[in-house]
Amino acid sequence: MMTSQVLVTLLLALLSHGTRAGFLDLPSDPLETIKSTIDSAKTGAEGIIGTVPELITDSLGNVLDINNVPVVARVPTPDLIAQNGYPVESHYVTTDDGYILNIHRIPKSKNGVSNGKVVYIQHGLMCSSVDFVLFGPKHGLAYLLSDAGYDVWLGNVRGNTYSRNHTRFSADDEEFWQFSWHEIGKYDIPAIIDYVLLKTQKEQLFHIGHSQGTTTFYVMLSEKPKYNDKVEAHISLAPIAFMGHLFSPLIRFVALGTEPLSQLLNMMGEYEFLPNSSFFTFLKEATCFRGIGKVLCKNALFAIAGFSPNQLNVSNVPVVVANYPAGASTRQIVHYGQEVKSKKFRMFDYGIYNVDHYTNGPPDYDLTRIETDMYLLYSSNDWLAAKVDVEHFYDQLLHSKVKYNIPIDTWNHLDYLFGNDAPKVVYKKVLEILSKYN
Repeated sequence: MMTSQVLVTLLLALLSHGTRAGFLDLPSDPLETIKSTIDSAKTGAEGIIGTVPELITDSLGNVLDINNVPVVARVPTPDLIAQNGYPVESHYVTTDDGYILNIHRIPKSKNGVSNGKVVYIQHGLMCSSVDFVLFGPKHGLAYLLSDAGYDVWLGNVRGNTYSRNHTRFSADDEEFWQFSWHEIGKYDIPAIIDYVLLKTQKEQLFHIGHSQGTTTFYVMLSEKPKYNDKVEAHISLAPIAFMGHLFSPLIRFVALGTEPLSQLLNMMGEYEFLPNSSFFTFLKEATCFRGIGKVLCKNALFAIAGFSPNQLNVSNVPVVVANYPAGASTRQIVHYGQEVKSKKFRMFDYGIYNVDHYTNGPPDYDLTRIETDMYLLYSSNDWLAAKVDVEHFYDQLLHSKVKYNIPIDTWNHLDYLFGNDAPKVVYKKVLEILSKYN
């Protein structure tokens, strides 16, 4: 199997081509570039990459203290919730295709308030339930919803830190990773909704999604429109459906190279994207947890999601980085790459194998099937959920819909989770929307 060391080296090499006029220039032959990069990485993997941790430790041992990590960074979601004084439960949901999902619940407010309503929050790509509790009761959306009296459920989809089990496969098996966000929307989200409604004895719930957590919701309603009746209202934070105007130069470059990269990674048996190996963990700790490294990692996040210097405290960078990536399949990345190139919101393109799945190539998702009340919260500086793409998606919706542009010019994709002003700018708005239904 291709090691994490080689994968990291490959990505670093691919991203070293630089930028010009805000967009990355592709090599004349991306496939050959990727092949040669992998060959070089493989050749030196054992002799060079394998010694990187030792080299870093020897040369920077007096500067870096990789054990000086905030305790919160290593605490599982249920333990973190309990430490903050909230009741917490852990539940397991089995999907129709065999994935076992570990989801978390704050069943009631610690202040005794209850309004009898249920809220299910779904994380984004390479993320987990910890997104909504990471920075404590005054900042975490899950806590604020619980304080307002909601029964809060936090989803975790297949392949992430909490959902790496299957009725037949191991996470080490190729078959385990043969999914994109299409399968998450088709199987995981409906299974979680059914489970939550069964446990709470409710007929409807509220659904809140961030990033991929919005994509999978749209997929579910397109594929299984009966779930419109099970969701009272949906709130999208940084909605992602159409991606033709994605601005992030880094992600755009990766997206345009996903097809050949995926083929090569599959040939080498690497089906999980950026697996959290001991080497990768060491790399994060050695570069992002101390001094100037925290600033560099903060800027790296900005290069992906959009620059928003006043929203993410440098002191919080180690906490964020320690929890990411939380797990995803290579096919999820490829599917998003296809969205960028095609400028369409459609099913996975299997290339020459499309004939095994479709009659006339990958079909577009039928957005006319979405009938749930929809609230889209977006921003002008989001480099992943571009304003023009969000508004195009909004125009495709035929039923009850509201869009809200975050009134901060620099608000980016990650600020919905980690922004200093998220509680007063975003979460306050979320609570206002939900209160209309109480």
